[in-house]
Amino acid sequence: MRVAILTGGGDCPGLNAVIRAVVRKGERHYGDELVGFVDGWKGVIDGRSVPLDVAAMRGTLPKGGTVLGTSRTNPFKVEGAVERVLASLADGGIDALVAVGGEDTLGVAHRLHAEHGVALVGVPKTIDNDLSATEVTFGFNTAVQIATDAIDRLHTTAESHDRVMVVEVMGRHAGHIATYAGIAGGAAAILVPEEEFDIDEVCAALTRRHEKGRYASIVVVAEGAQPKEGSLALKDAEVDQFGHVKLGGIANVLAEEIEARTGFETRVTILGHVQRGGTPTAFDRVLSTRFGIAAIDAVHDGAFGQMVAVRADRIVRVPLADAVGELKLVDPELYHGVAEVFFG
Repeated sequence: MRVAILTGGGDCPGLNAVIRAVVRKGERHYGDELVGFVDGWKGVIDGRSVPLDVAAMRGTLPKGGTVLGTSRTNPFKVEGAVERVLASLADGGIDALVAVGGEDTLGVAHRLHAEHGVALVGVPKTIDNDLSATEVTFGFNTAVQIATDAIDRLHTTAESHDRVMVVEVMGRHAGHIATYAGIAGGAAAILVPEEEFDIDEVCAALTRRHEKGRYASIVVVAEGAQPKEGSLALKDAEVDQFGHVKLGGIANVLAEEIEARTGFETRVTILGHVQRGGTPTAFDRVLSTRFGIAAIDAVHDGAFGQMVAVRADRIVRVPLADAVGELKLVDPELYHGVAEVFFG
């Protein structure tokens, strides 16, 4: 078979390990010819691809980012793009496509399969860990480790200067990174999109902590966290092709308010793309490899319109519709039953 692969959306530690695994088993076990579309769905629209083989993928297992490039292009939002996608696949003699991405990339994949019969298999990718139908996505473990390492380092400088440190991490609609890194890093408060926060309550908790002699505090906030209506004003932001608000900077607003309301010196660290970059953890390398192997197996089983997923530490196949139907949010028991115990 002639099998293509693409990586879409934000880059993520482990992407190259997925590509490597698909190529390795596809070429060596099935005798496939592998190609990679460049820059996600944009590359498919433009008909830009590169040949892939085992030799080309050597040394990429520990490498961050994606050797194929990526973009946040939505063919269903560009006039005539869907037709160009179909033509590109036909002209390239592509028998099957492996789409590696998150909610948006796989949402496009689902529509192409359901509405146009494209033979494709999905692989879940998002450091936010918010894709339904899988217990975990690769890249999440790496992002949490990076955030936790940063929080550990910020504790020492916060304690040296008796400061509040506001740490902003990724998490548009779900606060998995903030919750896990906040618990692991001993945060005094964790603010996530699932739970609207009251700035007065946050400041009161920090004040109580200060009165007990704890003059340094870490506040972890997900980029998509939202204040309760009327409690704190946030500026309007632009949106991308998928209708997502371009986030980032809530930590600056929080820090200003915390310092103004409490009088405690407050500083900001926005981790941003540091969470995406660099080498993946051993866990993510293994998970990515398992996903890649499972994806090419699914292609040869004709399991199109499916996504590979983790359930009870086993790799299974689930309908793409289940994966993109709704977001996986932070478990309330983890947030309220575990994280909140350590607030303030």
